[in-house]
Amino acid sequence: MARVLIVDDSPTEIHVLKSILEKNGYDVVSATSADSGIALAKSEQPDLILMDIVMPGMNGFQATRQLSKAPETASIPVIIVTTKDQETDRVWGLRQGAKDYITKPVEEAELVSKIRAVLG
Repeated sequence: MARVLIVDDSPTEIHVLKSILEKNGYDVVSATSADSGIALAKSEQPDLILMDIVMPGMNGFQATRQLSKAPETASIPVIIVTTKDQETDRVWGLRQGAKDYITKPVEEAELVSKIRAVLG
């Protein structure tokens, strides 16, 4: 069973994503800030990370860049899940090392499809 780390400052958003993932057979851990998400990624070594962008402190773009550059987390794919729906945000997210980009509100079928594609 693949383990997915959700990094999002919204308890509601974490609940929604966690429900979708668990229903589809994924093991889920979550963090409510970019800093704690990076720490959890290093300690838990999840198979995939779902990263919000707009968070207090470090944003998801910065966290994704750190994760993609650090040797111990560089191999963990990141999918950005955000309300930011501009093409420039999508391009910037992918440039930071994300493998894919989904805008909220998340459609279950799209999310599961993108996760499966990234995990192979």
